[in-house]
Amino acid sequence: MQQPDADVRFFREMYRELRGRGPRLLREDFCGSFGVCCEWVKLGPGYRAYGRDLGAKPLAYGRKTFLPKLTPEQRRRVRIERKDVLAPGGPKSDLIMAMNFSYFIFKERAALKAYFKNCFKNLRPGGVLAMDCFGGGGVHRPNKESTVHPRFTYYWEQYDYDPVYNTARCAMHFKPKGGRKLRDVFTYDWRVWTLAEIRELLAEAGFRRSHVYWEGDDGSRGNGKFARDENGGREEIWIAMVAAEK
Repeated sequence: MQQPDADVRFFREMYRELRGRGPRLLREDFCGSFGVCCEWVKLGPGYRAYGRDLGAKPLAYGRKTFLPKLTPEQRRRVRIERKDVLAPGGPKSDLIMAMNFSYFIFKERAALKAYFKNCFKNLRPGGVLAMDCFGGGGVHRPNKESTVHPRFTYYWEQYDYDPVYNTARCAMHFKPKGGRKLRDVFTYDWRVWTLAEIRELLAEAGFRRSHVYWEGDDGSRGNGKFARDENGGREEIWIAMVAAEK
């Protein structure tokens, strides 16, 4: 569940804060239906987006649903490929985004490091890799939450946690208003990487420094607003952003 319009504005401002200038070329890894790419090019005529994903169905959905909402000029600035994020090549980018905890599919240390090294090679000098992550004591056991929207209710459920391999199986469910609950619409089998592990691997891949942005809360749950801080994460379950500078 993303908010692409909010995401692109947050990461543009984050990049400006870190680098003192604005990014222009975005690469969206694990882009799915590439909503972030489409929102990125709406920021102005100088913004270009490149997306990669292996899923034929989400890419087709994006081409059917999101691309037609762009102007012809905006569509020309979006390039989407059905391609592995580990494959070489692609344009040198100012900013690479890997959202929705998508890189958690890499369960081995060597695999995640290889991904970070690929990102490093495909960033321009001074470029930034930005990712989200989650953790906290609450993820060490099954948990669930729900969010009510006007037309449907969204459910997040973590089925289990394996302390030996630090892995978890999770799912998204949806219940349309007045309809039946649709279970396991999306399912995930992840390694729950810690922030310490992520930052160590980023450094080993060549990134000169990394930063953590913690989500604020409204007293009961996260509010979707992030601020740079090295001392957050006291919540039972938290979400954070990581930005790594080349």
